[in-house]
Amino acid sequence: MRTFVLGGGCFWCLDAVYQKTKGVHSVVSGYTGGHVRNPDYYEVCSGVTGHAEVVAVTFDEAVIPEDVILDMFFVLHDPTTLNRQGYDVGTQYRSSMFYTTTEEKILFEDAINRNQQLWARPIVTEVVRLGDFYEAEEIHQNFYAKYPEQGYCQVIINPKLAKARKYYSAWLNA
Repeated sequence: MRTFVLGGGCFWCLDAVYQKTKGVHSVVSGYTGGHVRNPDYYEVCSGVTGHAEVVAVTFDEAVIPEDVILDMFFVLHDPTTLNRQGYDVGTQYRSSMFYTTTEEKILFEDAINRNQQLWARPIVTEVVRLGDFYEAEEIHQNFYAKYPEQGYCQVIINPKLAKARKYYSAWLNA
């Protein structure tokens, strides 16, 4: 098993797709990259903690290649917008990849280079060492599965799921 910690805007979006991905063992929404210990959702949303909303995606490399997990990441959000994903604005929504080893850092940088061809503007995804990871509150875990009729899910997440099905249907569970 391997775990990648990725930030691509609101963690609910990445969580919704990776929860449906074959070979993914778990997805944990959380916060990292900031300077406040044990932040809560409201503190992170205020922008004063420096944290990003992220998901820790644990997957079985024997089932799904790490490159597929990373390439999906670049399809599921716009990595060319700084501190913003659609209507979500702030440093907590920055495109980010948090590595634990030099090998992982190189893997992330290679994924950025490989996926740059998909975007007309430069990718601004930050690649930084993983510091403390704080699990988000229970309401944020597996949010889409719990609240599929919620407005944000209908308007923001459903199109991302459709995009994932278009490009990665072979890797998604029904």
